Amino acid sequence: MIPSSTALLTIDLQNDFLHPEGAYGRAGQGADSILALPDRIAPLKQALIRAGGTYISAQFTLVPGRNGEPLIAEHLKKLRPFLTKGDFAPGSFGHALTDTLAPADFTIEKVAYSAFYQTRLEYVLRKMQIDTLIIGGIVTNGGVASTVRDAHLRDIHTILLSDGCAAFNDDIHDATLKSLGSVTETMTCSAATALLGGAP
Repeated sequence: MIPSSTALLTIDLQNDFLHPEGAYGRAGQGADSILALPDRIAPLKQALIRAGGTYISAQFTLVPGRNGEPLIAEHLKKLRPFLTKGDFAPGSFGHALTDTLAPADFTIEKVAYSAFYQTRLEYVLRKMQIDTLIIGGIVTNGGVASTVRDAHLRDIHTILLSDGCAAFNDDIHDATLKSLGSVTETMTCSAATALLGGAP
C-alpha cells in the first residue's frame, strides 16, 4: 500500500443514518454495529492522512424536487416509508458526514448504492492518481458491496474493512464479506492502521 496513491472511502456515514436526531434515529432504525463504525474508522483516517493519503466520503443523497419532496426510488420508498422532505438533502444536517470523521478531502453525493454510479468519484480518483481504495461504511450488503464490485470492474485495488462496515443484520454482513472475498482484499481497521504506521 502506497499512501499517496491510496484513499479511504467511507460509504453513507452520515447524520441521517447515525445521529439520534437524523432520519433513521427519529424512526428508531439502527444497529449498535453501525453506530460503532465512526470511532473504529477514525484512527485509520488519521493515520492515512498523516502518511499522505486521501479521505473521501460518499454520502447518500435524496435530491429535492421543486416542492422539496425528495426524488426517491420506488423500492426505497417501500423499504423506508419514513423518509420525508428534508431527509438526506444536500447541505442539511442529516446529509452531513458524522462529526467523528469530518472533514473529508472530497465529498461524493450518491443517489444509489454504488459510490461510482452517476457520481464524480472516478474523476477524483484519476485526477488524484489513486489506485487503491480502503472501503468501509454502511451497509455491507448494499452501498459497500456495490462500490467494491464497481471498483473491481475498473481495476481499482480495494481493501475492505471487515470491522469497518456493518449491516442491520450480522448474518448478512458476514455472508457479504464471504461473497466479496473473490474481488477484494479484506482487513481489520486496526491492521490497516498498523500498516500505515499508526497504533494497532
